Amino acid sequence: MSSPSPAPTYYIVFATVAVLVLKAVNEEATEPYMDEPFHIPQAQAYCKGDYWVWDPKITTPPGLYVLSLVLKKLFMLKCNLPMLRLTPMLSLLTLPIALTPLVSYHKRERPPPSLATPLLEAVILASFPLAWFFGFLYYTEVPSLVSVVSSVVLAMQGRHWLAALIGLVSCTFRQNNIIWVLYAYALSQVLYLRFRRAAPNEKPPARLHDPPALEASPVDLLWSVLSAPRVLPDILTNFVPYALVLAAFGAFVVWNGGIVLGDKANHVPAFHVPQLYYFVGFATAFGWPALLSGGGGASALLRSVATRMFGSKRNAAVTCVVCAIMCLTIHKFTIQHPFLLSDNRHYTFYLWRRVFLLHPVVPYLLVPGYIACAWAWYLRIGHDQTLLQNLLLPVFVVPTLLPTPLLEPRYFLIPYILLRVQVKDVPLWGLVLEGLWYVGINAVTMWVFLYQERAGVGRFMW
Repeated sequence: MSSPSPAPTYYIVFATVAVLVLKAVNEEATEPYMDEPFHIPQAQAYCKGDYWVWDPKITTPPGLYVLSLVLKKLFMLKCNLPMLRLTPMLSLLTLPIALTPLVSYHKRERPPPSLATPLLEAVILASFPLAWFFGFLYYTEVPSLVSVVSSVVLAMQGRHWLAALIGLVSCTFRQNNIIWVLYAYALSQVLYLRFRRAAPNEKPPARLHDPPALEASPVDLLWSVLSAPRVLPDILTNFVPYALVLAAFGAFVVWNGGIVLGDKANHVPAFHVPQLYYFVGFATAFGWPALLSGGGGASALLRSVATRMFGSKRNAAVTCVVCAIMCLTIHKFTIQHPFLLSDNRHYTFYLWRRVFLLHPVVPYLLVPGYIACAWAWYLRIGHDQTLLQNLLLPVFVVPTLLPTPLLEPRYFLIPYILLRVQVKDVPLWGLVLEGLWYVGINAVTMWVFLYQERAGVGRFMW
């Protein structure tokens, strides 16, 4: 008789710890904190049936409150602070289940037959510090992430109408998830075009020029663009449900007079180019175990990055030009949002003051590091991907992050998860290292939040 899969054990431990952490949060943080004073009364109004009451300071749609209302109706829950915090925590518990088919798809493996046996890698990714932390506060982050991941999975399975519907739901948590709805469609079609084959006795289908990522050159990208028109008739039909979601979103923007619902004065879209660089640094700081666990280890990856940056005169020249352009964008488009400079309850406040403001030259000294990190990710995910697969996520990250004026780690959550799942060959020791890294960060940040409250300042958080 075969031994049972250990996967349920991982998930049971994950769920048990999550329940215990939520209990601790509710015991220590007995009053709504940070953004919760806006979200909690709004949710309670919905619980009372006051659907037309709206706090003008709230910037996101009411998906979170509707989800809490559904849970209240299904399980007869109260709408007090502890019960409302149960909404993101339950979303956190569903995250490994949602991530498992996505991880399996990138690995080209069959997902486990039961929803109760999520992959170890999916459980570890669900423990990612930003997802974990905001799984215990009444914020939109985790429900938003779960819905986006589910939409991507359904699109990759070819269930486009359902994918578009879940994508529409995701936009009720955060408006900019409309970008990830389009990403779900684009990724599914790039993979469809890569793997489709002609039926017996049929003419071969039109091909999209999409060579392996690590063998491609800039000229290949041009050929990919030029070859796109010949495959468009084969993929436009699948775009119909996503087009309807896009039209609905456009109608919302026209009706609302913009994307942001409330507090528009503090959420004016900007041209914040360095935000893209911060994301690359953020992804590397958190994802280094996955980066360094490839074949050959850290030394092989560093050599490959050095070759791409300085391996020839042409590479060195391109690197220098890119450095110059990035330095110019840092000089012209760095934004120091008032919230970043004034709110000392966030880690970014201290990061900005103690690193970026240490000396005027520091932001420019980081530029070669940003480039090296970007190459490291490109090389790591590119072992079994095509050029367009590698470039697709960055294309959609740009409109997601570029307009955001505030350096806010929460904005990096969805892009990071979608990037990390593309690393398909992390060995067991790499997963263990990644898990320990996440657990260590989670333990410290949650301990600081719960037990290191400072008088006159408050609790520290992401």
